[in-house]
Amino acid sequence: MHGRGFRTQHRDDGDCVVAGTLPASPASAGEPWPGVRASWRRSLSVPSTAAVDAPGTSRQWHFLDNAADVAATGVEPAGTLLCVHGNPTWSYLWRTLLAGATSPATLAAGGPWRVIAVDQLDMGFSERTGTFRRLGDRITDLSDFTAALGLSGPVVTVGHDWGGVISLGWAVRHREQLAGVVLTNTAVHPAGFSLPPALKLALHPAVHQWGTTTSAAFLRVTHGLAQPALAPAVRDAFMAPYRTAPRRAGVGNFVADIPASPSHPSWPALEEVSSGIRTLGVPALMMWGPKDPVFSDRYLRDLLERMPQADVHRFEGAGHLVQEDRDTATPAFGWLAKNVAGGRAAGPAGRAPSTGLTPTGATAPAGASRPDDGAPFRPMLAGLDARRDDTAVAIVDMVPGGSAPSTASSSPAPQTRSVSWAELARDVDDLASGLADLGVRRGNRVSLLVPPGITLTTLIYACLRLGAVIVVADAGLGTKGMGRAIKGAGPDFLVGIERALTGARIYNWPGVKISAADFAPSADAAKRRLLNVAATVPQLLANGRVLRLAGSAPAFPAVNPDDDAAVLFTSGSTGPAKGVVYTHRRLAAMRDTLKATYRLEAGTALVAGFAPFALLGPALGATSVTPDMDVTAPRTLTATALADAAAAINATAVFASPAALVNVVATAAQLTAAHRTALAGVDLVLSAGAPLGVPLLAQVQNLAPNAVLHTPYGMTEALPVTDISLAGIRAAGPGNGVCVGVPVSGAAVAIAPVNPDGSVDPVPTTDAGVTGEILVRAPHAKERYDRLWITQELSTSIPGWHRSGDVGHLDAEGRLWVEGRMAHLLTMAGGVRTPVAGELAAEQVPGVARAAVVGVGPAGAQVAVAVVETDPAVKRSGLAAAGLAAQLRAAAAGTGLELSAVLAIKALPTDIRHNSKIDRTALAAWAARILAGEKAGRP
Repeated sequence: MHGRGFRTQHRDDGDCVVAGTLPASPASAGEPWPGVRASWRRSLSVPSTAAVDAPGTSRQWHFLDNAADVAATGVEPAGTLLCVHGNPTWSYLWRTLLAGATSPATLAAGGPWRVIAVDQLDMGFSERTGTFRRLGDRITDLSDFTAALGLSGPVVTVGHDWGGVISLGWAVRHREQLAGVVLTNTAVHPAGFSLPPALKLALHPAVHQWGTTTSAAFLRVTHGLAQPALAPAVRDAFMAPYRTAPRRAGVGNFVADIPASPSHPSWPALEEVSSGIRTLGVPALMMWGPKDPVFSDRYLRDLLERMPQADVHRFEGAGHLVQEDRDTATPAFGWLAKNVAGGRAAGPAGRAPSTGLTPTGATAPAGASRPDDGAPFRPMLAGLDARRDDTAVAIVDMVPGGSAPSTASSSPAPQTRSVSWAELARDVDDLASGLADLGVRRGNRVSLLVPPGITLTTLIYACLRLGAVIVVADAGLGTKGMGRAIKGAGPDFLVGIERALTGARIYNWPGVKISAADFAPSADAAKRRLLNVAATVPQLLANGRVLRLAGSAPAFPAVNPDDDAAVLFTSGSTGPAKGVVYTHRRLAAMRDTLKATYRLEAGTALVAGFAPFALLGPALGATSVTPDMDVTAPRTLTATALADAAAAINATAVFASPAALVNVVATAAQLTAAHRTALAGVDLVLSAGAPLGVPLLAQVQNLAPNAVLHTPYGMTEALPVTDISLAGIRAAGPGNGVCVGVPVSGAAVAIAPVNPDGSVDPVPTTDAGVTGEILVRAPHAKERYDRLWITQELSTSIPGWHRSGDVGHLDAEGRLWVEGRMAHLLTMAGGVRTPVAGELAAEQVPGVARAAVVGVGPAGAQVAVAVVETDPAVKRSGLAAAGLAAQLRAAAAGTGLELSAVLAIKALPTDIRHNSKIDRTALAAWAARILAGEKAGRP
């Protein structure tokens, strides 16, 4: 029945709520709503066509509307943002969009935009209808509202929580008006997915009525999800429309209407939305808080499968109330300017306007950061295919701790396992066939949690053969960091050793699970069940071989050079590890650059103390071996392990990180004559990841006397960028920073000059002596950051260049000098200073092993503080001894830097991948606590 009085409200399982009709109830004039302008508040009587309402019924809506602000600009709006809140929030959630829609930055980017943020019926300050409004009703309600308002012109829907579903429902029904979609932490709840535990609890009969309506528990729990906590005034504003149980009836009904199964009355409406959005051809932006206990990343992955055109930004550390946790308004308007036709994205003369994220005034050739479209493309597997009949050794695994019997005149010979080129090519094809039979398809993401060696290499090239996308993150990121990376990448399949599979089970990492090795027969069934393992690599190899021999294996797809090939994660030394996407073309360009720069090719025998280089071995046609070491801890590489690996393949080239080389030099006394002979056969040593001093390089040269030593500069986003040899470093001499040489073949470097306030001039320069952010352009640079739209936009905001985040300068010979990170600039009263020159000077002081110079204090008035790691290490971190401090102050003064304090620490905090990059941000915070007399703990 329909009615305007009391109505019994039923869930499909019989639970019910009773509520009376209440009029719309705006907040009193004195009630504080931080961030809301009085001119935004409007109400409207809307004729209802919802099935739940009797014919002729009208409903009173409350909403926020910035139409007056738009009118004041004197410019026609680019379009309208129709914002729909979820449960238990209200239109207040969208206040930053309302404020930002007419800001100077938005106007410069093609705005203004009209923003209409509704309070759904029974929610916020809209009418309490006394009815149970289901999903279909609410979608109709929104259509009724826009019709009554006379909303015309292009509309971008914006939704959050269950408001996301309702906004998408409106989008599906109003395609002719739809210009774009913006979503934050929502779901279309696909079949086969169980409800999140938090919602299951809220729906439980013993909890539902009390938790959502009788008390304000559901609201308080939701508000408590903010990261960081909401300010009291903001929390009060969110609570304002829901002060009494009658006003919370809609909150309870909203929860009760969640379609938990196909039998639920709202399921058909949900299915209409979830299927309908597949054919929405408009631009879409999804901004996500990964720490949401309700709408987790699995719902984001589902939405991306339905709307593959969407741009995504995941705000690491943010949760369900992502709009409160992070600034989502600025990137939203930047995205609108660039992607939505209604935002006049073409701009004058066809040029895109500033997005609000992009420095203006920069110019560069169109597509300058992309690979040369005219360059011939040679697939990553071409080298392996060319040697598929070659019985020479391709890869050698050093068996950890294994050794053959020793003789009286030698040390025990390490045990090895090897495969030939022919065996590797066969195994790659067999495994690719087995993976395809399991369901791996072109474009699927496959996370590989397997140590470097034959198995990992076979997996990588099998995935590339299929067109699947490999996802690679350092195990050294730790469980938390690995979890962030894996959930962020959202793999369809996950291959791991048993320890990794255990972590995947405990922490609910996504993907069909594949074990890298067989389990013991006695435990096979139990472990497969416990770890949810669908197959093992040996099983897939065998199955694929049978399929290929029988002629029933599917043909491998041709490689599209511009398809994604890999997501490689950064080391996490400058924040949460970022996924970096490479296409097949860009990976091939990296291979070709390494080949051209270092002559790594067929005939090269490479010892890779840095895992990525071992994985490039087959593509280069080079024999490769990874030393017996923990690749997640470079300092575990010993001189004997390096020499054993060199002897195993008669190595001609070595790549190892600076931290690894430090330990190699420290353990050199353990080398035998045979070891030294093996190292003498090396003619190239590469080391990158952090600055290397000439004394260390000279000691390495003594161990590999016939090798040319090179220290390339690069990053996960582009490697290598520049190169220099030990002889080149000596010729350059000391300077402000670390000399990393000239650009490698195909690469270009420029500088974005740094301004006195620490910002950068967007016009690149190659003038000598100008300090600023280092800009990189190369055919082997990244395609983009993965699901980090804002980060990607910032990194390419100077057109044609990748902004590296490093700071440095070019000299008169065109050599690049790295002076630190932009984030580590010291903004002092006398101007901006870079830290590296002072650090290098400090490291020349006797007894100093490593040094970092950080800025402490407010921006613009920071003071320089040196933090040193001594040899021998200090027993207690804190103020440095007076004598040492005096020497360090004098050394820094020689570079023009005045130190306000000198601290000594047991060990400087470094990144995991290289154990070399100092975390200056953490160190600066630690130093500030020490100098404030607080208990500092560890940085």
